[in-house]
Amino acid sequence: MEISGNTAFYAGLSTVQTGQNRVDQAASQIASTTIERSVTSQSSEVQVERLRSVDRSQQSDLASNMVEMSMGKLQAELGVKVAKAADEVLGTLIDTYA
Repeated sequence: MEISGNTAFYAGLSTVQTGQNRVDQAASQIASTTIERSVTSQSSEVQVERLRSVDRSQQSDLASNMVEMSMGKLQAELGVKVAKAADEVLGTLIDTYA
């Protein structure tokens, strides 16, 4: 009997990696937005007025990045569950037929 690579296991690992990349990208975007705001916060009163009228798109970007981070976390957790399930099934098959 030939046992090839467990595709479900590798799919789980790939999902974990994709989720991690999603979290990293969203966190990077949040950090760059925070740095921009902190640099501009040391400013005159004219600039303070400009800061008070922050573009709504920046606020929604922050919210969407937070959602992306949560989705990436869930994606990574589900990938771990898939990999664990695939590993358990493979062990069961080998024990049963060995």
